[in-house]
Amino acid sequence: MNKDLTNSGIARQNILNNRYALQEVQKALGIGGILFESEYRFTKKQLAKFYEVTERTIDNYIEKFDKELSKNGYEVLIGRRLTDFKLVVSHQHDDEMDFVIKTARLGVFNFRTFLNIGMLLTDSAKARELRSAILDIVIDTINKRTGGATKYINQRDEDFVGNLLRGEDYRREFTDALRDYVDMGNFKYIVYTNKVYKSIFKENADEYRKILSLKKNENVRNTMYSEVLDLISSYEAGIGEKIKQKSEVLGRKLQSPEVDLLFKNFEKQRLWEPLREKARQKMVSRDLCFRDALHKNMEEYAVAVSSEDFERFLGEKSMTLEKRLEEFKEVFKRLKKRE
Repeated sequence: MNKDLTNSGIARQNILNNRYALQEVQKALGIGGILFESEYRFTKKQLAKFYEVTERTIDNYIEKFDKELSKNGYEVLIGRRLTDFKLVVSHQHDDEMDFVIKTARLGVFNFRTFLNIGMLLTDSAKARELRSAILDIVIDTINKRTGGATKYINQRDEDFVGNLLRGEDYRREFTDALRDYVDMGNFKYIVYTNKVYKSIFKENADEYRKILSLKKNENVRNTMYSEVLDLISSYEAGIGEKIKQKSEVLGRKLQSPEVDLLFKNFEKQRLWEPLREKARQKMVSRDLCFRDALHKNMEEYAVAVSSEDFERFLGEKSMTLEKRLEEFKEVFKRLKKRE
C-alpha cells in the first residue's frame, strides 16, 4: 500500500479524519486564518502565499481533486453567507478586503482542506516540508494517546472485553463439537480454527502473527477488533452446531473429509459475504492506519479510517484493557451486592 501522501487518498484521509492529530498540527503551524462560523477559513490567495505557488496552481488542484476537497470542507460561498464573510474579513483582514469585496462567488478552505492541499501539491517545497512534519506529528499523537501500545489498540474499544468474553463461550462450543464429533487427533483444533480465520480474513494464525509481529506467547484474539471477534464467534457457533447435527444423524463421528465438505458448504452461504467484507475492511484499514501493518491478502478492502473510529480508539471513551477490566470489576461488585 503506497503511503506517499501525494499518491494515496487513503493515507491523506486517515490524517484528515484524525482530529487529535489535526489539533497538534495546527498548534505546530501556529496559523490562524479568518474566523468565520466558529471555524478558521482560508482564501485561495492565502494558500498560494503560504505554499509559495501561484493561485492558478491552486485552481488546478481544486479542479482535479474537487470531490476530495469538497468532502473535507472546501466550499464556495455565495449570497448571504458571502456577504457575512465579507463583513468578517473587513474587520479581521484588511489585506484581503479588496480581493474579496469584488467577487460574487468565493471559494474558501477550512483547516482540513488547507492541509489537504498541502498533501497534494507536488511542486511546492513548503508543502513537502509540511507533509514530513504532519507524518511525524500523526505518529507521535497516536503513540501518546495509546501509550505506545498500538499492537493492542483494539482493546481500547469499549466493546472489546464483552465481545472477547462472549466469544470464549462460543469457542468452547466449537472445540467441544470437534472433540465429541470429529474422528481426528488433537491437530483438528488448529486445522479448523485456521479454516475459520482463512475464511474470514484470508490468513491463518501464523500468517496473522507474522504481520503483527506477535510473539509465541501472545494470544492472537487479544489483538483482534470487536467486529472480527463477533464474526469468528458466529462461525464457530454455527459450524460447531452443523458438526454436531451431522454426527448425530449418521450416528458416528465425522471423518476429516466430511467436516471439510461441511465447512465448505457452510462458508459459501450468502449471508456471510457482507459480514466478511465488513470485517476485512475494518481489519486491513485500521491495522494500516494504527499499526502500520499491511494485510496484503486483503489490500483491496482498505479504506480510510472514519472519524468515529479515531474517537473509538483514541478518544475520551477509549481506555486501556487494565482500566476496562477495573471498570468491569466495579460492575460485577455492584451486581453482587444486589443479589
